[in-house]
Amino acid sequence: MDNAKITAELERIKKGFPWLDIIAPATPGRGIEVLGPEAAKAAEDYCSTAETAGRCKFVPASGAASRMFKDIFAGLRTENDAVRKLAAELENFAFYDPEVFGQAPYDPRKTAAKLLEDDGLGYGKKPKGVLKFHRYPDEVRTALAEHFVEGQAYMRNPDGSVKLVITISPEHKELFEAAVSEIKAKYEERYGVKYDITFTFQAKETDTVAANPDGTPFLKEDGTPLFRPAGHGALIYNLGEVDEELVSIKNIDNVCSERLQGTTYKWKKVLMGRALQLRDTIFDFLYTFDQLTELRKNQADFSYIPVYNMLQDDPFATPECQELCNRIESFLRDELCIEMPPAKDSRDRAEALRAKLNRPIRVCGMVKNEGEPGGGPFIVRNSDGSTSLQILEGAQINPDDPAAVGALKGATHFNPVDIVCCLRDYKGEKFNLPDFVDPETGFISSKSYEGRPLKALELPGLWNGSMSDWNTLFVEVPAETFNPVKTVLDLLRPAHRE
Repeated sequence: MDNAKITAELERIKKGFPWLDIIAPATPGRGIEVLGPEAAKAAEDYCSTAETAGRCKFVPASGAASRMFKDIFAGLRTENDAVRKLAAELENFAFYDPEVFGQAPYDPRKTAAKLLEDDGLGYGKKPKGVLKFHRYPDEVRTALAEHFVEGQAYMRNPDGSVKLVITISPEHKELFEAAVSEIKAKYEERYGVKYDITFTFQAKETDTVAANPDGTPFLKEDGTPLFRPAGHGALIYNLGEVDEELVSIKNIDNVCSERLQGTTYKWKKVLMGRALQLRDTIFDFLYTFDQLTELRKNQADFSYIPVYNMLQDDPFATPECQELCNRIESFLRDELCIEMPPAKDSRDRAEALRAKLNRPIRVCGMVKNEGEPGGGPFIVRNSDGSTSLQILEGAQINPDDPAAVGALKGATHFNPVDIVCCLRDYKGEKFNLPDFVDPETGFISSKSYEGRPLKALELPGLWNGSMSDWNTLFVEVPAETFNPVKTVLDLLRPAHRE
């Protein structure tokens, strides 16, 4: 990393990021769609019939599962409730193996050691994707295997292929390859599909320098600066490498037992259908806009006709173009909560509206907030004066601003990272996704390295600032579609049991 980049990142850590200008929480009727049965069915049907330039499932799965076992690690030193619960319920976990754990009764600390350490299952250093999550009468499935099952249910391409792009750490590649080889042929035969699997790594170039709490460079024992992965926001570059047009994003740990997956399948198709409906509406606007303005520009070349001399100066000042702009403004306001700032003239208005339309699309599932972690949906004011729908984390909300705190308290939903994206423009060209990142929406987080505290610079989150300048729609989905495994004890919840 060059010195200029290091200097800029250290300065950013000292300065921090500006608070976002929050107007209101997105709620049902104002920012969150609540679809009735007929509208949901129409979206689901649209998903099945609309043409796309390929479909792909994008699964963030980087990093080890160490956070998942935080309380279990603590119980290795001093017995706690987590390791006692682990031992008491051991035989109810899919990873239970009598050859590893022996027979009941199970000592809590010894059970924890067998789960985490290398002479047992070694789960303390493995990624979530390869851990055994669910037990069935005829097999045990990892989290990765459940994504294979989901993929064949709602992400098949017309040729019978199912494309999965999985973000992993390089040190875990062999584990993931082994997990794939164990199930790929078997599931292809079972479901009548062909899996196309791509592993992608977070680029080292996106790592950021760490700082001491006072903002000075954090140096390792050898005197060199410490660089850290810059959060999931760096994955916007990996997402940008996907060739398919329609992409579903869902975290590796958000899966459930197959008996409950029907609800997930249905609502994933609804989200995809709404994304495609939104895409086609926007494409129609853009096509009409370009046809109309290109026609006027071409007519303006005939300078011997007086009216065309006027149009040469402003091909957007026609009743037809203004009427189209009125319809676009209404659509942006009513469907996407985008209020446009005042325009200088008709050309400025038309070009600003076209720019707002011609962006990547995301449709995000929103679950009623019942205490689960996740970013919240808000309406914010952007730097250009327009408004938009955004997913915000608590760290982006000014705790000293009563209006912002009030908006946070008024939030009714959260985003469980259940997102569908359309990544091409109406001419079929891929968007360059980094062009739509808001660099002012990163995070400064408190971390540690070998017991020493540090400040870490994280890039704008993948579904936060990295998608800030996308066209965004929020749709309410049932809570049953969100089944994260944040701790190992979450695997005891009904959604993860047969």
